[in-house]
Amino acid sequence: MPARTLFIANALISLIVVAGALLAYDRQVIRPARTIGVVDLAEVYRAREDEFTRRLTTARSEEERQATLQMARTFAQRLPVALESLPAECGCLVVLKTSVAGPSPYTVDLTARLRQKVETP
Repeated sequence: MPARTLFIANALISLIVVAGALLAYDRQVIRPARTIGVVDLAEVYRAREDEFTRRLTTARSEEERQATLQMARTFAQRLPVALESLPAECGCLVVLKTSVAGPSPYTVDLTARLRQKVETP
């Protein structure tokens, strides 16, 4: 084989390998790093607070009142655990929705997932 053909074949193989490596780097490192998860913590907290207030004011017995207080304690314990597990679950940085100036193609709203994690054991 002539030297020129070997050079062209080597250049094409190098080009394909470099393009594949760049594509893999983009898909595995760059794109996930650009994704930002946002959580509206105030909305989740406010909704639960309203529910606890409503249950406490309508409680007819001490047992109902204690059950509602236990629900509030359980919520207070589950919330930090749920918040800590979100970044690992989505593979992204998670910030409060109020700290993001506006939506972008790289933001993912995780509020519903947080609500689900807090409500289910």
